[in-house]
Amino acid sequence: MKKSSFVALGLGTISTVLFALGMCMAMIKEWGAFQPGVVFGCVGLLLGLITWILWRKMEHKEPVQITAKTFLMVMVGVIGALALGIGMCFSMVWGKMIQGIIIGLIGIVLLLGLIPLTTGIKE
Repeated sequence: MKKSSFVALGLGTISTVLFALGMCMAMIKEWGAFQPGVVFGCVGLLLGLITWILWRKMEHKEPVQITAKTFLMVMVGVIGALALGIGMCFSMVWGKMIQGIIIGLIGIVLLLGLIPLTTGIKE
């Protein structure tokens, strides 16, 4: 395993755990830890961003250029993930199965649309 991959693995794991713990703290009312949860979540996101930048630097990759296509891919990914999550909430939490399935399928289709958007369609 390359040094850069090992560093990215370790820091990525820590950032993911911090983010997940922060979201649980913020979303589970019984814990009563909304503000610390938001702080933990933000620290996890920041550490994830630092990990990504550090890994790219260790791999000698050039900085990411923000283009319209990159912005579009990020927006499609975010909207697709949110739609999938909202569909799951409709189905499992709020008991609205049909609406949840429809919204979840829209999210899945959006996320599947990322594949040709990122790699392109080749013959």
